Amino acid sequence: MTEATASILIVIPCLDEASHIGGLLDQLRPVAARLGGRIVVADGGSTDGTQGIVENIVAKDPRVILLANPKRIQSAAINLAVATLGDGADYLIRIDAHGGYPDDYCDRLVEEALATGADSVAVSMLTSGTSAVQKAVAAAQNSKLGTGGSKHRHMSEGEWVDHGHHALMRIAAFKDVGGYDESFSHNEDAELDYRLRRAGYRIWMSGRTQMVYYPRSTLKSLFFQYLGYGRGRARNVLKHRMAPKVRQMIPLLVAPVVLLALFSLVHWLAAVPFLLWAAVCLGYGVATAIRQRNASIALAGISAMVMHFGWSIGFWQHLLTPRSQRKVA
Repeated sequence: MTEATASILIVIPCLDEASHIGGLLDQLRPVAARLGGRIVVADGGSTDGTQGIVENIVAKDPRVILLANPKRIQSAAINLAVATLGDGADYLIRIDAHGGYPDDYCDRLVEEALATGADSVAVSMLTSGTSAVQKAVAAAQNSKLGTGGSKHRHMSEGEWVDHGHHALMRIAAFKDVGGYDESFSHNEDAELDYRLRRAGYRIWMSGRTQMVYYPRSTLKSLFFQYLGYGRGRARNVLKHRMAPKVRQMIPLLVAPVVLLALFSLVHWLAAVPFLLWAAVCLGYGVATAIRQRNASIALAGISAMVMHFGWSIGFWQHLLTPRSQRKVA
């Protein structure tokens, strides 16, 4: 199989992305034509005009297809697109509607898949923001303090990995392991990567391309995002009976530390672990702002605290919920 003959299915899970979807499709349409692929927008019921924008493009370009995703979540969107339109395609390329990509993104993914023989090519995900809150969140998410040194949060030179931000996958491998588990609304990528590795498939972290992620614009939405991430990780741990990694176990202590601090009214020592955690995070934010000479990212420490707390609460919440009462996580 050569690049010229390797066909692709580009899938964009989408919900209320009217401000982004048109430009993203304009960028991807030449790619689909060049690589002999189709673009599927799997829409979860947008009400902001997204579907109308896509329908106008579909009328002009038969390579673009609008698919209704009644289950709304991303895992279901990808599964539906592959089941409906994946026959005859060699590779699935997953595109996030709210992300930024180089023009040659898909080309580089296919090239690396063919060169390495990888069954999945993951990419680094760099975070970038425009508002003060987004810049602070980006600084936290691009740091080891915020992500624990997760490999796909930092630029890679190209290496075999256990997990990374999903970009390209061999459709045969995707189907062989059953696709995404639709009981996961978060962490579905890490769960699928676990099954891929267990089945003997290999994951390559690209050293030739990356994507840009635009973070939440409020601390409240950031908290709920990481609450979902924590629940998803707990579901993953329970499903596969696997221990969290060290970088994941440290944030697990945050919720107990905050709970312990409530007992500081009884004895002041109860507040010490909380104060140490807060000092490290806040100090990191200030130090980063000074080092980069950018006062707008001084809130990075607070962003990291919100991320840690949301993740920890979500994990413990799901872990301690009786099985019969657990919802999609």
